[in-house]
Parts: sequence; C-alpha cells; structure tokens
Amino acid sequence: MKTFRFIDDQFENKGITHTRKVVRAILLNNKNEITLIKIHGHDTFGFRDYYETPGGGIKSKENRHATLRREIEEEVGVSIKNISFLARVIDYYNLIQRENDNYFYLCYVDQMTHQHLEEYETHLFEGLVWVSIDEAIKLYENTKITPISKLVVQRELPILYLAKENIKNVR
Repeated sequence: MKTFRFIDDQFENKGITHTRKVVRAILLNNKNEITLIKIHGHDTFGFRDYYETPGGGIKSKENRHATLRREIEEEVGVSIKNISFLARVIDYYNLIQRENDNYFYLCYVDQMTHQHLEEYETHLFEGLVWVSIDEAIKLYENTKITPISKLVVQRELPILYLAKENIKNVR
C-alpha cells in the first residue's frame, strides 16, 4: 500500500486528540475528465478558495467502499463503478487537533443520481468542475496559498500525479 505522510506546518501543533478516517475519489467521466469541488467561503480555517477531490468521513459500521459510494452520490450526484485503490495519505489539521487518515480511489461515473449536500457543505461548496487530469494538476499547482489551501494541495497534488499514471495504464 503506497502511503504518503505530511505534517501541518501552517497551524500551531497543540497535540492530536482524534483521527478521522476519510475516503476520496479521483472520479472520471466518459470524457476522461475528473471532477473537483470548488471550495469557497469562510470557516474555522479562515478564507477558503481552492479545489478538492470529492469524499468524506467513514461512519461507524461503514466500510471504505460503501462510504465512497455514499459520499460521491451526496457530493457529485452520481453512482460509481470500477473502484481501484490508489494510495493512502496521513496528514494533520493542527488547528482542530486532528489526524486525517485518507484513502484515495480511482473510479468511474456509472450513472447520474441526485446530489444532496449536507448543511455545512452548502456554505462551502461553490460547485463542481470537470477537467482533464492535466488541468486539475495545473489548478492545484496554481492555487493561491493560504494555510488551509496549502494543506489540501499538499495532500492531493501527489495523488493527482499518481492518478495520471494510473489513468494512462487503464487506457
């Protein structure tokens, strides 16, 4: 299992009190484009204006694949197929004293369903974009750096590079 580890050098480390297990997707459509969520707004982390991959936390008694299917349907409004594991990323959000244990998957759109965001997501999710993997990489490489965007780019850019190689292998 390929695992990346990243520290949080943006916020003061006051110790970690909890771990959140997360699944995230590099989700491709039939045009070989991936979807990213445009995050925009203010919250505990300050001003947010960047992109991130869809996904979310694993609920108790839920396995990673079930969580991935649920999160993609909620955030993107599609069902998925051909799920394959890419890598694991362990990173930290010192501001909220959390370790993030992220599992990234490559998967494909199966069919349209219905997007249904949670309340907090409606305030931060500006919308979805579908772009080529190369365009996604450029979006991340050109992200305006704030403390939280740096942590997201640090977590996701290596996964996009890895996904690019895996997408080539699938063709």
